[in-house]
Amino acid sequence: MKGRMNNDLGTIRIKPEAIARYAGSVAIESFGIVGMAAVNMKDGLVRLLKRDSLTRGVRVILTEDNKIKIDFHVIVVYGINIPTVTQNLIENVTYKVEKFAGMPVERIRVYIEGLRVID
Repeated sequence: MKGRMNNDLGTIRIKPEAIARYAGSVAIESFGIVGMAAVNMKDGLVRLLKRDSLTRGVRVILTEDNKIKIDFHVIVVYGINIPTVTQNLIENVTYKVEKFAGMPVERIRVYIEGLRVID
């Protein structure tokens, strides 16, 4: 069953929203990530989300066999090496989310929605 684990003390159920909030907070601490992005499909506009809206830039799917799939929509620092930033993000989030949730991360997709110049 999705997000449900049994142990000697009982059953633990983790909602995708809890994982999304944690994954989002880990993501914005990653090198080169300015923040999470919200994409307005109607207008094609991207905006930087405030810290309390992190889950809007993160999508978490729990599979039937309790594996985690995560999609990030991020804004990165202008001029930085995007493959390095995304690899760092993927490794950091995978390690911390697996420790947090006790479930393996099956895949992470990173969508670069914008660039931001940082002084």
